[in-house]
Amino acid sequence: MDKRESPATLSASFQKLDLNSSTSNITKTFNATTAASFQFPVLLPFKRTKPPSLISLCLTVVGKHLEDVIPDLGEIAISFPADIKMAIAAIARRRKLLNDEVIISLADASWEILDISCSEVTDFGLQKVSEMCTSLLAVDISRCSNITPLGVSQLVQHCHALQTLRCGGCPRSDNTARRSLGLFKPNLNDMEGDSWEELDTTEITQCAGSLQWLVWPRIGSDLLESFSAECPRVEVNPKPLLPFGLKGIKGIEVPREALPDTVLDERILEEIDPSTWSVFAPPAPKNVPTTISTPSELSVAEKFRLAFVERDTRLAPKRAKNARQHQRRAEREWMMTSAEAKAIVHASRVTRSHHSRN
Repeated sequence: MDKRESPATLSASFQKLDLNSSTSNITKTFNATTAASFQFPVLLPFKRTKPPSLISLCLTVVGKHLEDVIPDLGEIAISFPADIKMAIAAIARRRKLLNDEVIISLADASWEILDISCSEVTDFGLQKVSEMCTSLLAVDISRCSNITPLGVSQLVQHCHALQTLRCGGCPRSDNTARRSLGLFKPNLNDMEGDSWEELDTTEITQCAGSLQWLVWPRIGSDLLESFSAECPRVEVNPKPLLPFGLKGIKGIEVPREALPDTVLDERILEEIDPSTWSVFAPPAPKNVPTTISTPSELSVAEKFRLAFVERDTRLAPKRAKNARQHQRRAEREWMMTSAEAKAIVHASRVTRSHHSRN
């Protein structure tokens, strides 16, 4: 450039100078790269899903046609493993096919959980299953309108390792849970016997000594307070983590079976296609606020009938024991007051002395 150039020429040269050339080139390069990425998307690594096992496929087929298998289920299920029996029972419960016949045919001695909620199982079925599955740790009888305190007493009597019991959910089940609370309390108030030796061991150990968790969402506040005071070892509607005790004891971890929104047999059907029971799935229970039971929930006649059956069953052993005591007392009084009895006693003594002399 000539040093003698005029100021006008220099001014024109500065106007032609592009100071944003590098920025524009970068922007063009970025736009081109972006367009290319849309045209040719980057392939992410494909995550393979685990294919269903042959057992789960077979259970899916059996579950969809379970109503055709039930008549011969007792003979078919004999050779099934315990987990397969429990899976079939879970499918039957979701399809509203679970009753006494089905649960008795599938019951296995190695079962530790039993979920018969919202089913047609009665006291008879629960009793038979309790006699076979004595190692049960968690049982769900919620929304079972056919189960009464008699069935709960059979469950407590045979399953000495029971830790979690889920109940309530419908008017009849709430009534059963309310009348069964006495089964969980120790009973040492029987003072009618003549001595402690005459007390039967079963009368002292009828309570569920191993029960720790009771799940009953609709229990009343007054009933909850009185039961917690009389039986503090049983935690009603536990939270995920109990608070620290007054003595600094660490918080007790609540098992999964005792949490309020847990389904006991949910893990058994993790690999089963939900379409097996989706059409027949029972409606989900609604969270109903705690209210005092109204007379419309259960008729007065039905309440009297259930109360009479419960009282008659509970007092039957005591009546038999009192009859034996009265019989023994009558025999002693007869021996002491009757002349005929005294004559028989003297005659027997003379006969023994006569035989001893000979």
